[in-house]
Amino acid sequence: MRIVFMGTPDFAAASLKKLIDEKYDVVGVFTQPDKPKNRGMQLAFSPVKELAIENNIPVYQPVKMRDGTAYEMVKSLEPDILVVVAYGRILPDDILAIPKYGAINVHASLLPKYRGAAPIQWAVLNGDKVTGVSTMYLASEMDTGDIIYTDETEIGEFETSGELFDRLMVMGAELLDKTLRDIDAGIAPRTAQNHEDASYVTMLDKSISPIDWSKTPREIIKWIYGLQPWPVATMQLNGDTFRVFGAEYTENSTDKECGKIVEAGKKGIEVACGGGKTLLITELQAPGKKRMKAADYLLGHPIKVD
Repeated sequence: MRIVFMGTPDFAAASLKKLIDEKYDVVGVFTQPDKPKNRGMQLAFSPVKELAIENNIPVYQPVKMRDGTAYEMVKSLEPDILVVVAYGRILPDDILAIPKYGAINVHASLLPKYRGAAPIQWAVLNGDKVTGVSTMYLASEMDTGDIIYTDETEIGEFETSGELFDRLMVMGAELLDKTLRDIDAGIAPRTAQNHEDASYVTMLDKSISPIDWSKTPREIIKWIYGLQPWPVATMQLNGDTFRVFGAEYTENSTDKECGKIVEAGKKGIEVACGGGKTLLITELQAPGKKRMKAADYLLGHPIKVD
């Protein structure tokens, strides 16, 4: 099969590497245009572009997808199938219609749950115990196509979104391999999504970083670990905004107001939460300082118990 691969970030690069390692015939790679990065604001290649160049695969970076330019690029490559993984662009119907096997996608959720951006982070933030990856046929509307395969995995209680991302990235690449082999063999299933069960999620931003202490300890734990590596949960201490990286459950109850400090010492910073329970902050980062254990920070910066 002649494959045209479309993707941009690390998650997509893992799938492309799998195709390269398994000797698939990848005849072209589409990725987002180079973007300024870091303090120097120099144009940087996407992880997918870097991998394609290393393996002498032609790279295409159309600025627009609906002006006919991208269509002609894809058509000239005569693909049998399009593989799209976190490309960051919606493909128009004329491009989807080019390959005889259509276009397939790897999505980091158990569809139809969590269509859209940041499904990995929201699975953690919402306290889900199970998530996974799906392969599907692309349709006109985002993440609505027929499902081919899914693969499930449990989410660790203290697993960060970044850690889960790394696991799903590998799972997605493996599932893509299975999907392509079965499509080529003519045995891949095709199951319509139940659109009534669909849910949608959006990208994260720093506005959701502050911890809501009125929530339960588990909701707060999931918020802290779900917002890593970015944008990271925050809390107020001594009038400053601290980034919070670690927390644990306690067996303690309190009648203090949510958000009040119950105790600060060798174990960390115990804070009152919703339902009359408490939570122990174990790792944080003060403004302008390095990330450290909360107990170590307290050695030189005692905090008054409310």
